[in-house]
Amino acid sequence: MGGKGLCFFVLLVFGNYYCERGFAANVTYDHRALVIDGQRRLLMSGSIHYPRSTPEVWPELIRKSKEGGLDVIETYVFWNNHEPVRGEYYFEERFDLVRFVKTVQEAGLFVHLRIGPYACAEWNYGCVSYHYFLVSYFFFLF
Repeated sequence: MGGKGLCFFVLLVFGNYYCERGFAANVTYDHRALVIDGQRRLLMSGSIHYPRSTPEVWPELIRKSKEGGLDVIETYVFWNNHEPVRGEYYFEERFDLVRFVKTVQEAGLFVHLRIGPYACAEWNYGCVSYHYFLVSYFFFLF
């Protein structure tokens, strides 16, 4: 991963986490690991796809992930459910992305948000809203 790619990754993973808590962190890379506030960190990541469960079980899944040694929870953004019809958005119940991210953060873990539009998650149309396939120029994005 090049320097720009690594910086973008660090920004995505850590930016929102530290901004929400109101303090800054010094994040660098020493060619072996990320260095967060002077401590070398090798982050372990695992996936929880929030729409595959309910908000009631998210804290338990996240707790078990943390107990298993994970530092980062990775998830896709499932756009085919968030924008089922062009211009109409849905972020309720098991598709409440903000609630999921906040639940992960409350557990003291980082979030790696894979915003897509494509998601390789065994999900119809790769999580891309179907109405985008009706627009011919969309295929050039891939």
